[in-house]
Amino acid sequence: MSKIGDFLNETQVFFLATADGNQPRVRPLGAFVEMDGKVIFGVGDFKNVYKQLCANPKVELTACKQNGHWLRYTGRAVFETDPKYAAAILEKIPDLKEVYNEKTGKKMMTFHLEDATAVDIPMMGEGENLLA
Repeated sequence: MSKIGDFLNETQVFFLATADGNQPRVRPLGAFVEMDGKVIFGVGDFKNVYKQLCANPKVELTACKQNGHWLRYTGRAVFETDPKYAAAILEKIPDLKEVYNEKTGKKMMTFHLEDATAVDIPMMGEGENLLA
């Protein structure tokens, strides 16, 4: 697993920032998997976050560990077309199957970040580039 995946697994919850026009929007998320050398995130096709990502794919994600370290992962969201990624997230978090299924008609859309930077930043001191 990558350093980013390790960080997110430890924190379990992370915050994704998008833009809604000129208004920033931040929300907690936890749906992700690591596959094919990428960290893949999942959001609902019926949610505002999905619409915001489609309109402006520039995002920033943060997560905080109890030891004071925090992650800043910034990039451009690129949506995946292979359904294996959503299936993997649903296997990892089975409770989401109650939301995303044929009966509800709601779909999980998956994406990864490109043109990205990722830094593990301690409370005091210099950050570590996690993509180096």
